Amino acid sequence: MTPNDSNQVQEATAAPAPTRDSRWRPIVVGTILALCVAYAVFEGIESRVEAKTELRKVAINSAVPSVNVVLPKGATEAEEIELPGNTEAFTDTPIYARTSGYIKHWYVDIGARVKQGQLLAVVETPELDQQLQQAEAQLKNAEANQQIADITAARWQNLLKTDSVSHQEADQAVSDLHSKEALVDSNRANVDRLEQLQSYERIVAPVEGVITARNTDIGALIQADTTAPKELFHLSAIQKLRIYVPVPEVYAPSVKTGDKAAVTLDAFPGQAFTGTLVRNANAIDSASRTLNVEIDVDNSSGQLMPGAYAFVHFKIPAKSGSVTIPSNALLFRSDGLRVGVVRNSHVALLPITIGQDYGDAVEVLSGLTARDSVIVNPSDSLANGAQVRVEGNPKDGGRQ
Repeated sequence: MTPNDSNQVQEATAAPAPTRDSRWRPIVVGTILALCVAYAVFEGIESRVEAKTELRKVAINSAVPSVNVVLPKGATEAEEIELPGNTEAFTDTPIYARTSGYIKHWYVDIGARVKQGQLLAVVETPELDQQLQQAEAQLKNAEANQQIADITAARWQNLLKTDSVSHQEADQAVSDLHSKEALVDSNRANVDRLEQLQSYERIVAPVEGVITARNTDIGALIQADTTAPKELFHLSAIQKLRIYVPVPEVYAPSVKTGDKAAVTLDAFPGQAFTGTLVRNANAIDSASRTLNVEIDVDNSSGQLMPGAYAFVHFKIPAKSGSVTIPSNALLFRSDGLRVGVVRNSHVALLPITIGQDYGDAVEVLSGLTARDSVIVNPSDSLANGAQVRVEGNPKDGGRQ
């Protein structure tokens, strides 16, 4: 044996024998890898099953349409309507001259507040003054002739008692007296007429109010005729204002004489004035289908002005059993007006009867209750009995 062979034998004898753990290590590693692969395969299959299930749910949900619903608002409170009108002076009168002449002087101008009987202007009438003097002279002459006729008639009556004169002569004297008396009455009436015309030289305010126009000046010629009279002043009594409002026929039975109404004006934002319905026409205008009513507003403060544009707010009592729904909930079908409601996740198309139309909402007189879930913005293809899904919680669908 060579030295190399003995060295190899020694090395072989010195190498350790393989342990039990080293033999099982590949098996454990392989098992772990197999488990990992199996888990990955399981997770992939499970995710696909879940995705398929979710897809099925989405498909089912997509097949059932979703809707938004509102709850009708019960008509427990009075509704308010707003109608336009124009403020007018309680008394609005033009002032004319009743006698002809020239304006001697005027004392008030526009905006002046005057009392009843206050002097506004004076008209100078020289011709009328001369006519009055002439009439007074004629009256005096007639009175003098009456006195002579009275004396003559009395004398003839005394002579008739002694048969000194005939009955014919006595009767003529009495008839002449009556004629002179009638002439005196005629001349006195003419004097009274001219004195009345002369009193019209003073132009006075017929009522308390405000002068809104002055259409004359000193020296202006005044013609007191009825063909083309010239207005000298315009007077408006504004302590109380009138507002005439045309109320639509549908609301006419609800407005009553004595009712209070709020009056608002753009010139006074946020401020309301109280008016009273004092009278109405008691007839519907066939042209406009409205009832003309008068609202009186106290204006003792003078804050309001006639001619202003105003809004009158009426309270209309609610009808018993009626509800209010949005206008976009209505369905116009060939068999009539319908509203869709959700009952047990299914659609029920109900016929309804509407009352007042508020624009964004309508009043329903019959066919709905305040507990019905009304579908808003329904599609035209919405069918009776179709299954639907409600999105969110029902909201108050009444008129705000």
